Amino acid sequence: MIQTDEKLQKVLARAGLGSRREMEKVISEGRVLVDGRVATLGDRVASGVKIQVDGKPLRLDTAAAKPRILLYNKPEGEICSRKDPEGRRSVFDRLPRLQGERWISVGRLDFNTTGLLLFTTDGDLANKLMHPSTTIEREYLCRVMGNANEDTLKRLKEGVQLEDGLARFTDIVDGGGEGINHWYYVVIMEGRNREVRRLWESQELQVNRLKRVRYGTVFIPSKVKVGQWTELDDKEIAGVYGMAELQVPTTDTPAGGRGRRTR
Repeated sequence: MIQTDEKLQKVLARAGLGSRREMEKVISEGRVLVDGRVATLGDRVASGVKIQVDGKPLRLDTAAAKPRILLYNKPEGEICSRKDPEGRRSVFDRLPRLQGERWISVGRLDFNTTGLLLFTTDGDLANKLMHPSTTIEREYLCRVMGNANEDTLKRLKEGVQLEDGLARFTDIVDGGGEGINHWYYVVIMEGRNREVRRLWESQELQVNRLKRVRYGTVFIPSKVKVGQWTELDDKEIAGVYGMAELQVPTTDTPAGGRGRRTR
């Protein structure tokens, strides 16, 4: 339900239509109607109003529905956008369909990067998890081609200057390997574009396999194979909200049919 006199973008984000920033853009483009009037940035709404987005009525009870979170084990060869001009497969293609809501991806993985992706129906949660002020560990397993000596690993942990600023691994653990390829577990605190690959490339080393294995306190369960998803239970959802330093929204809306599943 809408609280008394809330910002419109907050209501839209909570309904799972996107982050608050994305909703501000939608509003500024004139795509939102409130009681038949074109909404503007800064508008506040109260209970009882009728909201339309792109001509479709918004189910306000959606904003009060129980939040849902999926964990997806992404394979290679999928993009994290909803549509692709080249016709490549999207991570959204395998997810369960929703009515009156949509899945929001918590960050992205490169086309050739595999592993853990989180999706939620709560735009506020997704926005907070991705915000730079929310420092959450992302752990990756990477296969590196080339010789990474102790000096190289020390530089990567102390920090190197990339084109978009200083970056570093907060931890590096040897994962074994022989010959020209070697495995490492690495941890970063941000989600910059291709950050793991670019850090290794700064030392003239090439990553030829990359998999995200952890996001904060969330790991990929062994039963969730590549290309499959599982829905988080109430305890796991509470843990994700805790990472974002948010309270789990409370609602009287029944959660029928939202038990744990793996696909």
